[in-house]
Amino acid sequence: MTDKTPLTVIGLGPMGQAMVTRFLEAGHPTTVWNRTPARADAVVARGAVRAGTAAEAVAANRLLVLSLTDYAAMYDILDGTDLAGRVVVNLSSETPDQTLKAAAWLAERGAELLVGGVMANAEMVGHPAAYVFYSGPREVFDRHSGTLAVLGRPDYLGEDHTLAQLLYQAQLDVFLTSLAAMLHGIALVKSAGVTAERYAPYLTDNLNTLSMYVAETARHVDADEHPGDLANATMMGATAAHVVGASEAAGVDAGLPRAVQSLYDRAIAAGHGKDSWTALINVLRS
Repeated sequence: MTDKTPLTVIGLGPMGQAMVTRFLEAGHPTTVWNRTPARADAVVARGAVRAGTAAEAVAANRLLVLSLTDYAAMYDILDGTDLAGRVVVNLSSETPDQTLKAAAWLAERGAELLVGGVMANAEMVGHPAAYVFYSGPREVFDRHSGTLAVLGRPDYLGEDHTLAQLLYQAQLDVFLTSLAAMLHGIALVKSAGVTAERYAPYLTDNLNTLSMYVAETARHVDADEHPGDLANATMMGATAAHVVGASEAAGVDAGLPRAVQSLYDRAIAAGHGKDSWTALINVLRS
């Protein structure tokens, strides 16, 4: 029998609206609420039920899915509502320590927290390539994984509530830094009159090549072995310094490459000059 668990979605920004659409398409009766009522209009037209208040939205179903800016918004919205017996699937972004506080806050009110980190943008929600990190009570995840699979492949990480947020933030760390580096490279070439479009094929090649380093990097870091026979920190650090110099000469903000150079400087100062660039993990850990 297909799971058609009814649920409530609170928070109807682009992500929340996409989630509601996927739930409705999968046949789940869905109640919605948003601080700005007009944001519910589109999904209500598709079949969602509009709750008049946050309390009504909570009372409507035992499964609550939150798509909010952060956990502070959860407190503002849910404080004073009857949460007893509810499962709160919070898909909002937050730090791991705040996630633990939220789990305790909900437990005091008789609710259980399942933490989620959605690795997809609004357009990709429900796409086969989308996946979602989850952490929290195993029994709670197992009970609702079929419903949550509508949003993307559920990837359960364990009972520790912080794990989903930690991996989610780690992924965003790489993503946001890469986006900034991409723009920095474009700014650098444009300072010489080279268009971003002209540079784009080389940038694409560079970004695609990075994936080739992942497996080997993971092995070296886990084993804490950093052979520098092919590319040591001293050599890479010199290159980092050249990027800083080129940026300054071009009048491009050098804050990002300077931060990278500082990692190499500290690794070399700590005695890792002849080690691979992967030895920078020791600087990052400290």
